[in-house]
Amino acid sequence: MKLNERSVAHYATCDSPPDKTGFLFKKGERNTAYHRRWFVLKGNMLFYFEERDSREPIGVIVLEGCTVELCESVEEFAFAIKFDCAKARVYKLAAENQAAMESWVKALSRASFDYMRLVVKELERQLEEIQDAAGAGGQQARPKPSRKPPSATANGSAEAAPSCMTWDGCTDAGTLSGCAGDGGRAPPVPPRRLGASLESPVSPDTACFSKLHDWYGREVEELRAQWLQIEQMLQPQPSEDREPKLIQDSEEDSQGIGCFLDTDLSRVITGSPGIQEC
Repeated sequence: MKLNERSVAHYATCDSPPDKTGFLFKKGERNTAYHRRWFVLKGNMLFYFEERDSREPIGVIVLEGCTVELCESVEEFAFAIKFDCAKARVYKLAAENQAAMESWVKALSRASFDYMRLVVKELERQLEEIQDAAGAGGQQARPKPSRKPPSATANGSAEAAPSCMTWDGCTDAGTLSGCAGDGGRAPPVPPRRLGASLESPVSPDTACFSKLHDWYGREVEELRAQWLQIEQMLQPQPSEDREPKLIQDSEEDSQGIGCFLDTDLSRVITGSPGIQEC
């Protein structure tokens, strides 16, 4: 398993609270002597530092698929972390006293996710047992609801209730009608509140939807007629003085042309510029 060194170092020194910390003696892999290291347990990862104030860990042990057990060693209060794989390294540690050794062995044995999975399963089983016991006790203590037996008819058969009902709101009082088989009877109409009315407060005699629809339809027709009347009033009307004006303009234009022709002819005859007012 490959780990990102920066991520592991950040997790080891971040502000998240550790599960357990303390000094332990660790046996080296090449140098078989025991060295005093500062250990920090976070989740299923056991970090060890050269000193307590070190900024980065010098190693980490992932506590998955391992067992923690006591071992014989030169150092007193020694225990070992062993993995299932044959070629995996065995980490030998030693505590300063018996209490510290027992505390570390217990903490390391409970650090793996496999142990947490077993604990969760056990808690779920206990919760199911408690819920089953509470449900059984509640059913015994809960009184059964009493049901009124159906009234029997003359031929001995029980009276059946209607399977469906419809509300007729077009009448003033309103009635319920059932669609059950023979002998079906609708339940009584619920009492109406004082002052309650199905009619609209704006339009009278609109107890049912059809009458209300007709009333609003008349209002829409009146509004549409008003709109058409306003639209006809806003349309431009053709003026009567338009055509005589065109005729008058054409007569003035013809007189102007005659004046210019007379002026030109006077110039030709007399040889001097003559201007005649039109």
